[in-house]
Amino acid sequence: MDHGTERDAPPGHRAGPGTVPADPVPADPVPADPVTADPVTGRVPLAVVVVDRDGLVSHWSRGARRLFALPKEEAIGRPAPDLLPVSGVLPEDTEPDGAGHDDPYRAYTAHDGLGPGLESSLDGRLSYPAAGRARLTVRADDRVDVLWWAYPLVGPGPERLLVLAADADGLRRDCADEADDGAGAAVVERIAPAFALHTDFPGADDLARRLPEILPSMSVGESARIVAQVLELGYPVLEFSQHDRVPVTPDWGVPRRAERRARRERAARALASGEPVPDELRDEAEDLEYAAVRERLEFLNEVSGAIGTSLDLSRTIVEVSRAVVPRFTDVAGTYLREQVVAGEGFPDGVPDTTTMWHRVALEHTDEPGRWDDVVPVGEAMPFPAHTPFFQCMTTGEPVLVPRITEEMGHAIASQFEKRDIRPLITGRSMLLVPLKARTVVLGFMILLRHPERPVFNDMDRVTGAELAARAGLVLDNARMYTHQENVAETLQDSMLPHIPARLAGCDIATRYLPGTLLGRVGGDWFDAVKLPGARTALVVGDVMGHGLNSAAMMGQLRTAVQTMAGLDLPPAQLLRNLDDLAQRLGDTHLATCLYAVYDPIAGELHLANAGHIPPVLVRAADGASELIDLPTGAPIGVGGVPFESVRVPVAPGDRLVMCTDGLVEVRGEDIGVGLATLCESAAHPAASMDDACDTIIRALGTGGGRKDDVALLMARLTGIEPDAVAEWRLGRDPAEVGRARAAVREQLHDWGLPKLAAPAELMVSELATNAVRHSHARPVALRLVRADTLLCEVDDDDHELPTLKSAGPDDETGRGLRVVSTLAREWGASRTGAGKTVWFELTLPARHR
Repeated sequence: MDHGTERDAPPGHRAGPGTVPADPVPADPVPADPVTADPVTGRVPLAVVVVDRDGLVSHWSRGARRLFALPKEEAIGRPAPDLLPVSGVLPEDTEPDGAGHDDPYRAYTAHDGLGPGLESSLDGRLSYPAAGRARLTVRADDRVDVLWWAYPLVGPGPERLLVLAADADGLRRDCADEADDGAGAAVVERIAPAFALHTDFPGADDLARRLPEILPSMSVGESARIVAQVLELGYPVLEFSQHDRVPVTPDWGVPRRAERRARRERAARALASGEPVPDELRDEAEDLEYAAVRERLEFLNEVSGAIGTSLDLSRTIVEVSRAVVPRFTDVAGTYLREQVVAGEGFPDGVPDTTTMWHRVALEHTDEPGRWDDVVPVGEAMPFPAHTPFFQCMTTGEPVLVPRITEEMGHAIASQFEKRDIRPLITGRSMLLVPLKARTVVLGFMILLRHPERPVFNDMDRVTGAELAARAGLVLDNARMYTHQENVAETLQDSMLPHIPARLAGCDIATRYLPGTLLGRVGGDWFDAVKLPGARTALVVGDVMGHGLNSAAMMGQLRTAVQTMAGLDLPPAQLLRNLDDLAQRLGDTHLATCLYAVYDPIAGELHLANAGHIPPVLVRAADGASELIDLPTGAPIGVGGVPFESVRVPVAPGDRLVMCTDGLVEVRGEDIGVGLATLCESAAHPAASMDDACDTIIRALGTGGGRKDDVALLMARLTGIEPDAVAEWRLGRDPAEVGRARAAVREQLHDWGLPKLAAPAELMVSELATNAVRHSHARPVALRLVRADTLLCEVDDDDHELPTLKSAGPDDETGRGLRVVSTLAREWGASRTGAGKTVWFELTLPARHR
């Protein structure tokens, strides 16, 4: 019989989900006789009663009024035990006449050994669905056999119990009529209550949503079918179904057909044994096969929905293992190739006896801890060629072992050193399924069933293969994502500089946070470049976009900035050259860049901006913070736009904060709010530079849900004290070189660095000689700076940079820079506006650093 349809509904009502009942019709008169099956459709009316937590009736359907012969207005609000068949057990030869009872509608029950009565559900003693049969007295002049179902309701609502009831006599007559018509063979012993969607009690919609949780052991499809017809106003029916499994099914009320049942059992045995099915059992066998196939398809669909909810490899592994226990198997062990676990690639081809397999998950229904010590998760091991495991990995096909014999159990146990696995596996049925993706075996699953459970069969083999195929694709997606993440992080790390915590005259701290939603690779970068004259170039940039293309563009721009900074280009000119380079590289990317040069001796910052957010300067004197006002400029890559630079005086202890817009931009908020928060958090006192960076990160809420990368660079401008700098002017007379040597020797003794005097004198002599020889008009400048190293600089007005040459035995020149290159820690030369500077550094003794 089918579900109720619109034509089955009483006048003025429409059945089916999603419809709205029309205006109510006048109440039907209470019938004096029990309601039997609809002679046209064969449907049997169903009474629906809802009981609240106080035991009072809160919903009384049209079917309840007909079955119990009580109008709705007299039932609502009354105690349910007064109206439903809950009390007393009548002898079978006793005619109930209602004597001794005040309520003519009081009903009596006869359990007949069918389990707890309805009163156990009404008073809350049962927390699970129940069913039964009762003998009902109507107006003390007739008796009706009633089938009832009781479903406890859970949740915050006031409803506690859903009670369904139907006339068993009408059901019997309906079935008998079908049998007389020759259709009785289609009627089987299972009865499923089905409902229409609409009702007039307030909690109906909530009840419809919660019904799958109320009814245990139901598949998603079965629950959806029942929920689609919940309650009344359509025309509730009892549904007959050959294959449906319902949580509470009375085994009475419908005639059993013993002969048909026996045939089905014989067909089931034939299918299980693999024997040919006799012709007379073919219909039953086809029904059973159809039911089995449908069940497996439902299982595979449920598994597919349970796995692959994320691209996290570890989470995916756990989902795959838990999806099959206990419904398909009792034990599920998952093994993956070592490279898969590490998120790496591996060579093509089948595995061999040297391939290492990691046990990554183990789910089971045994007592807790039974498997943990014997086969711990995380163990890696190879498998010999003679094992079924090796056969599964190399062929890529499932391997079925109906029962693990003592001999096979011993062979498997030999692979586990100093552990006896035989008690765990002997006598169990085993199915090995390969986890494949794109013809490559990533791993395999060991599925075991308890000895008392049916062994795996050929249909299970097919189901396991399909399961493994779906799981393999999900695992491979997670593996490739993990591999790409590892590659991306390696690329990002290689592109970001490892800046020392201290450079001449400043302390530096940095932070880089990859975007969490759009990928872990982006175009944000920071840098600190050592410049001549104890100066430092501080850079923060942001290539627009994400992904490998943006990261590659960032790498090119960062390298260009480092190169041009080494040439000591002024900030505005450097950005001009960078913009020209971006134009030559292509117009597919734009970038912003903030470039600052800190001179710790002069005590100033020289800055230029290309479309970047302004930096924050925190003054040491009063702790105040401010955004440095400088021309914004256009982003790098726009082309043809001039850049301007500004000079800002700073004092020792001031802090400069530079960052990318991912730190201060929040969707839906003005960027000014983020900049204000940046200024406030940057001014917060901190014990160290790292703590100061962390304070900013916390204040701007970048812990989760961030879409853009964040690059943050903070520099504490410590400066260089005046007494750590010594300067001299040398004339163009070669005799001045001797005076330069003496001045350097005396200064180093005054600074307590006598051990550095000899090499410093020698190198100063070589550089001063070249400067005096090649200068044109201006005096030669000599400067010593004692900072983290001993820096010596020699300036002249000649623009030609010196080069390192290989001098022969008879050459009179070309050895000076070779001496400097050998003795100095570092040396170099750069052009200036007036000429050039040649410099070298020596390492200070530890106590002077």
